[in-house]
Amino acid sequence: MLLAAALTGCSLVRAESAEDPKPTPGGAAAGLPAPEVPTTVGDGQVSLVQKLGADGPLRTLRVEPDGTWQCIDCAGDGVNSSGSLDPEQASRLQQMLADPGLASETDEARRYRATCIDSLTSSLFTAAGLVTSQDCPGEERPSVAGEILLLLTQATPAELTG
Repeated sequence: MLLAAALTGCSLVRAESAEDPKPTPGGAAAGLPAPEVPTTVGDGQVSLVQKLGADGPLRTLRVEPDGTWQCIDCAGDGVNSSGSLDPEQASRLQQMLADPGLASETDEARRYRATCIDSLTSSLFTAAGLVTSQDCPGEERPSVAGEILLLLTQATPAELTG
């Protein structure tokens, strides 16, 4: 019995290999992107990333499920700010983010391609997927995503048009 335990214990120990990932200095989050650059969002969260033309600054806005938001240059003026949606706005946003129709508005579902030059491009990162639209003549915004964008631009410094 003692021999079996010793043999089992040995099989659980292994030598380090040069291929094993090494811990990063500065803690677990050191290799992650900065919080103002969205990569994915969870249920109830939304991030808005905007850029005016090819050379404009990247504008970001992240809204949490409780309605708190953080803006990194989201009006294109270099100002960072934070705040909260009022309870009615936060509730409405959560309803729109949960709308099953949002999945059919993603870039993938629409096979979206940006076509305008020097326009304000708005990309919403949602749990349903990425939804992009541009402020250019003739382009219609998807209905649910358009309402989300409108709410965000009315309740925060983010802008609807360039």
